[in-house]
Amino acid sequence: MPAKPPVMLLYSLVPVVALLVIIILVAGCLQNSAPTIPPVNVTPNSVGPIQAHYAPGEITRINTTAIEQVNASLNRIAAIPPGQRTFENTLLAFDGVTTDYMDTVQPLILMGYVYPDPGISAEGMATEQATSIFLTDMYTRRDLYNAMKGQVPRNTDESRLYNVTIRNFEHNGLNLPEDRLARVRALKTDLSGLESQFTANLNNDNTTLEFTAEELNGVPASSLATFNMTNRSTYILTLKYPDYLAVMTYAENNETRKKMYATDLNRQAETNISLLEEAIVLREQIAREMGYKTWADYQLDGRMAENTSTVMAFLSAMKGPLVEKNRDELGGLLAIRKSLDPKAIAVDPWDIVYLQEKQRKEKYTYDVDEVREYFPLDGVLQGLFSTYGTLFGIRFDKVNGAPVWSSEVWLYRVSNQSDNSTIGYLYLDPYPRDGKYGHFAESTLQKGRMKNGTYTVPVVSIMGNFHAPNGDTPSLLTPDEMQTMFHETGHAMHDLLTRAPYGTLSGTSVEQDFVETPSQTLEEWVWDPKVLESLSGHYTNTSRKIPVELLTRVIAARDVGIGSYYSGQLAYALEDMRFHSADGPVNTTEVWFRTYEEIKGMKPLAGTHQPASFGHLMGGYDAGYYGYLWSKVYALNIVNEFKRDGMTNQTLGMKFRQEILSKGNMENGNTLLYNFLGTKPGVGVLYQRLGINVSQAN
Repeated sequence: MPAKPPVMLLYSLVPVVALLVIIILVAGCLQNSAPTIPPVNVTPNSVGPIQAHYAPGEITRINTTAIEQVNASLNRIAAIPPGQRTFENTLLAFDGVTTDYMDTVQPLILMGYVYPDPGISAEGMATEQATSIFLTDMYTRRDLYNAMKGQVPRNTDESRLYNVTIRNFEHNGLNLPEDRLARVRALKTDLSGLESQFTANLNNDNTTLEFTAEELNGVPASSLATFNMTNRSTYILTLKYPDYLAVMTYAENNETRKKMYATDLNRQAETNISLLEEAIVLREQIAREMGYKTWADYQLDGRMAENTSTVMAFLSAMKGPLVEKNRDELGGLLAIRKSLDPKAIAVDPWDIVYLQEKQRKEKYTYDVDEVREYFPLDGVLQGLFSTYGTLFGIRFDKVNGAPVWSSEVWLYRVSNQSDNSTIGYLYLDPYPRDGKYGHFAESTLQKGRMKNGTYTVPVVSIMGNFHAPNGDTPSLLTPDEMQTMFHETGHAMHDLLTRAPYGTLSGTSVEQDFVETPSQTLEEWVWDPKVLESLSGHYTNTSRKIPVELLTRVIAARDVGIGSYYSGQLAYALEDMRFHSADGPVNTTEVWFRTYEEIKGMKPLAGTHQPASFGHLMGGYDAGYYGYLWSKVYALNIVNEFKRDGMTNQTLGMKFRQEILSKGNMENGNTLLYNFLGTKPGVGVLYQRLGINVSQAN
């Protein structure tokens, strides 16, 4: 919020079994097949929830006008004479005009990540940078701060708004003398530029690799059919998720996987490493101006973890058990590699996903491609909407004829089952394309809040990169990809089901180390046998559900690579904290190499530069990546409540909606958790999930 808007809730895809997900259902309401959801028809030229088509220069003009309008409104607030200031014409007015502004620019920023026209996409990316700079300027305005400081809230809700708003200003330097505040403002403006350029570089990356058919031996024909071919009968692959994962999972040629792996880890290395390292230095300078020892100390002040020592203690406690679990898994993978190559003495990083797939086939005797056939995207969405609908008392209706930025984008109206009242709108952009953001993310486009006596309708989008349909074969999802879809939809539920009265506190505008809690809670449902079965339907005949015996093996194989995945999450979190606990310049590649070897027990590939493509660290998760592991603890405590009372317990589902999802940031995360759980969450559930003996962890 204050310095850089959390435009997207990023989801880092790591190609192993244990991905993040979400899905929900209710007691006794699972059906053998998902119901058909009738579309809502609108006229072809009708206006959708957001503007979806733009002429050259239009995004820039809209953004310029929005900044002019919000500045005029803010100037009016600041100019109110002290004796005439009230909570309503200062705090409430500030929340309203800033939310109006963000509702205008967030759709423009999204276009920077999804719009097919590169010129218009560039305008969207420029708008993101301009928005970040504007918010820095706004939250460092002393006249606005003085106008709101000292106003007396009239109720509990207003007290929360006051405390969060004033803290945001003070966290941006309003407690500093003017000269130091000016330095903070200038440094944050420079930082915004570096962050935006880093993100734009990754978003616009169009790296491709060329392979012969022989080099791609083992890659399924279904994947080969989606690759572009040259007139030399070679294949052109991108670094988009479907292409990358197909090679890393199935390519038998070790050098092919190594080449793909190295190229991916060197995306934008020449430019982004320097941008990140410059950003780290700027962050250190900002932290010192603000009176903090490190950027991590500055960022963590006000979050649930509160301080750096708490985070490092948490990560340190996880280190021993996860390193050991990962080491045990590597031993099993090495045995498989030796069976393929008796001369092998170690597992290399680019072997891991390939060998995990071999292990899955050997131990659980199922082929992921066989499983995918039972999970076409349309059917999975039907099942997702059915289960959410049952648990939360809502429904999803596809809107036909609404303008969208690409023909591949779908729009859904979300409404309450009780009275058919519209809750919000969800855009789904499921497939890769040139110029589109290459991973998975949920974006808030318009906030839910009270405005002029009514509650506004939130609008969100989900960017996906699933396998696109190919001929008569629809998009077919792996269990991991279903998890990913449900994880992002969990973020969407946090935004869509909000009832917070203030835009700046609604939906996902919560503490950064709480924001992943709802999605990481709901992801656990996909592994419930009844839920998974309800999502299935063979793409050639949707009445054919996944056979029970195959379903059992899929669920049993869930934990293949779980130690690899969570040790990877630990490595990323430590990398982030080490970058942002430093005092002085940081050699990010060197820190990554040291951290990776320490946690994963193997050397990274020489000549690679992983930090260059670690988008989270320049997209709002700096000194915050630990939040994935941290929030997973909260999530699993919530899941245990459902396991005790029934994973399909509608009463508990509605309680989750009311006590967590609807609240936004109207109370801190600890309070929300206690209200739902009735006790403080404990870390033991995470060890249990990982199959780690608690005594071993202590």
